[in-house]
Amino acid sequence: MPLGRLHHLIVDCSDPMTEARFWSAVLGDPITYADDDFAVVSTSTATSGLAFQRASGLTPPTWPDPAVPQQMHLDVMVDDQDAAGAAVLALGARRLPGDHVYADPAGHPFCLIRRPTWASPVGGPR
Repeated sequence: MPLGRLHHLIVDCSDPMTEARFWSAVLGDPITYADDDFAVVSTSTATSGLAFQRASGLTPPTWPDPAVPQQMHLDVMVDDQDAAGAAVLALGARRLPGDHVYADPAGHPFCLIRRPTWASPVGGPR
């Protein structure tokens, strides 16, 4: 049984709406949420998707040159943030500053978010 389910892939950027418009056009999915600092592209307001968050002073990635790595993290929806936090720590994650923020074994950050009301329980059907 899984501990969680992917909620959104969050991409840091200097202009969330520009990114959202681009990916909305590329993927053919609508922009389902937007404010000044955050935008989501997904098939509906009740599905997971790509999200774009404003990052002031962002230096764009230079991939594949590792001089400036890619800036993104995963949001993983869980039914119980505390229980899932203990489980990911047992699997080799480490706690990072912030509310339910962790790093995977390679150091990639991710957040354990409370399952939204529109999503079925993590252990149940998707």
